[in-house]
Amino acid sequence: DTPSGSNTMQIGSTNTATINLGVSGDTINVPAGVTIANAGTATGFGVAGTEGFLAYNGANYDSSHNTSTLVQLSTELYDTDNRFTNTASNYKYTVANAGQYFFFGNVQASNNGGGTINQAFLNIYKNGSSIAQVGINYSGNYSDVTQLHITVTDNASASDYYQLYNYVVTNDSSNMRVGGGNRGNTYFGGFRLT
Repeated sequence: DTPSGSNTMQIGSTNTATINLGVSGDTINVPAGVTIANAGTATGFGVAGTEGFLAYNGANYDSSHNTSTLVQLSTELYDTDNRFTNTASNYKYTVANAGQYFFFGNVQASNNGGGTINQAFLNIYKNGSSIAQVGINYSGNYSDVTQLHITVTDNASASDYYQLYNYVVTNDSSNMRVGGGNRGNTYFGGFRLT
């Protein structure tokens, strides 16, 4: 109960180093309508921003015409839980904990001295299947350079994995160049929301 004549209860004092509430297995209930106000440093609360990554391709490479191709993301800008694999044939992010995640990606495709772009698509794959796609069809008005950007939110289970795939059709069946060398051209990232 609140001490008589006061509307504040103090737990602990200046000579208290640690205050424990309950033991393992206990439940501490905070009823609806209660506000928790923090003026100090909070650790271990919430999940937003606790898992995330951003990877990009460190150099240009060629992408096959008319083929769904895994985007090469050889360089990591950050990877909070070391869950991104940047080895050939993988280039995937594996979820550590179940929750809702936000993923985003971008691919820059350009003329590599051959044909021009007729169609281009970008997909985010989950466990080997597409869950989101963006694309552009130039319908004969071919382009030398195109940028595709994609975002998606998804409910993930632990060990689900996500990858970025591109698909390019050129007017003469030649391969296209995927821009690299810095994180602004071709990249894939994501983070946990809840």
